[in-house]
Amino acid sequence: MKGALRLLYPPQCVACGATVADGGDDPGQLCPACFPDTRFITGAACARCGVPLPDDGTGSHDPTLCCDDCLSIARPWQRGRAAMVYAGTGRRLVLALKHGDRPDLAPALASWLARAAAPLVEPDTVVAPIPLHLRRLLKRRYNQAALISGRVARAHGVAHLPDLLLRRRHTAAQDHRGVSDRFANIAGALAVNPRHAAGVAGRPVLLIDDVMASGATMAAAAEALLAAGSGPVSVAVLARAVKDD
Repeated sequence: MKGALRLLYPPQCVACGATVADGGDDPGQLCPACFPDTRFITGAACARCGVPLPDDGTGSHDPTLCCDDCLSIARPWQRGRAAMVYAGTGRRLVLALKHGDRPDLAPALASWLARAAAPLVEPDTVVAPIPLHLRRLLKRRYNQAALISGRVARAHGVAHLPDLLLRRRHTAAQDHRGVSDRFANIAGALAVNPRHAAGVAGRPVLLIDDVMASGATMAAAAEALLAAGSGPVSVAVLARAVKDD
């Protein structure tokens, strides 16, 4: 049956829709034109935020690697991973999922993040997305981070709590703000859902979001979890913004 369906509907590039070679059940295939423009983070990277670093041969899983930002900015979480750089095809895909009404992209993008986040997952990990405020959720109709986090949790066979965190107030978009403004904008906006506080007490939590720039939103979420008594917090994002060379 699967073979017949692939004859009728050949596999397509997740980014542009071009026909690609049959990759089995992998939902995240890219064509030869889009793949070179997608910068997956597979080499040396910061162990705290996942930003790619110059590869000195130590490898991406070295827990001592740390970027300049993570050396100068307090990070309440312990470990971090990112699937790709927020540029090129990766940026187009994230924006399409987030603002282009393309929830159908979630399975492919989640498969990439599930692989990147694998070192962060323990058997009793709770996976949770960064939440949207109700106003934004009603406008967008879905939380892109929750679409991804659910699939990441299923891929690793761990618990998923899509409403673990709540937005206590509506915040302006973080885009085009400086680092200090980003932290001020999100301060106090996130809280742990009282219904789940007991369930995450002492348990490791993996936070999922689409993009990380300054890390302000992840910091606010991690601080809320730790204040509620969770175990260590890790973060994983589809795309990591990087500074221009």
